[in-house]
Amino acid sequence: MARQNINDLIAFLAVARERSFTRAAAKVGVSQSALSHTIRQLETRLGIRLLTRTTRSVSPTEAGERLLQTLGPRFEEIEAEIEALSELREKPSGTIRITATDYAIDTVLWPKLKTFLLDYPDIKVELTIDYGLADIVAERFDAGVRLGEQVAKDMISVRIGPDVRFAVVAAPSYLDRHARPETPQDLVHHSCVTLRLPTYGGLYVWEFEQDGKEMRVRVEGQVIFNSIFQVLKACVDGLGFGHMPEDIAAPYIASGALVRVLGDWCPSWDGHHIYYPSRRQSSPAFALLVEALRYRGT
Repeated sequence: MARQNINDLIAFLAVARERSFTRAAAKVGVSQSALSHTIRQLETRLGIRLLTRTTRSVSPTEAGERLLQTLGPRFEEIEAEIEALSELREKPSGTIRITATDYAIDTVLWPKLKTFLLDYPDIKVELTIDYGLADIVAERFDAGVRLGEQVAKDMISVRIGPDVRFAVVAAPSYLDRHARPETPQDLVHHSCVTLRLPTYGGLYVWEFEQDGKEMRVRVEGQVIFNSIFQVLKACVDGLGFGHMPEDIAAPYIASGALVRVLGDWCPSWDGHHIYYPSRRQSSPAFALLVEALRYRGT
């Protein structure tokens, strides 16, 4: 097969996966018009339409979907084999893409990565902040980071952090104007700073547990964020109650800027894990990174 044909197929795979000429063009490093021209040439050469285009979206036709499902894994295998050649290098190298929340990046990943990256200058790590529980296979991430209970059963997972306990907090100025909640259900009568989860478009439901009794509470408030650190700031500014990891709230609780409530309803949850597909062929760089992140207790 001619080299140009291979490049055209790689371009098609990028568009079919991204469902967008704009995002695909950025990924493969060409202009949107050049990418569109490449796809038209490929369709003409094959004599069949591969993509359905509208003003708002791009999606594979039946033929395009077949090509995506058959060729996509083969190109991934080729990429994996090329990456595996780094085993023959004196120094491990390669790029590792990880999706995680900003909280996990700040508190679990970065404290270890900043040393790891200095020790292995030929390894690159791309960190993408995402609260949406992304499909790491579909989005072509090498790994994801979630709390242990959220990791899919068909994934290999390695614990990288301690248990996480959440806290419900509010500023003294808010509590001066409102009665303290006695039970989690009381929070529905309060203004709460909420977190948007992009996967389903819904708001994060606050979870509680006491004496084996679990409770999920859907709260509302004046402001919604998609970052837990912005939730923290809004709570300090008196906008209402927030539900967040205990460790990021602790300094503000200690200083009196925040007051904790419902402590008996906030148990510890299984800590963060890095996870990846069981069929993934781990490169030396990836194996080193997982080992560097591995949680070894206190």
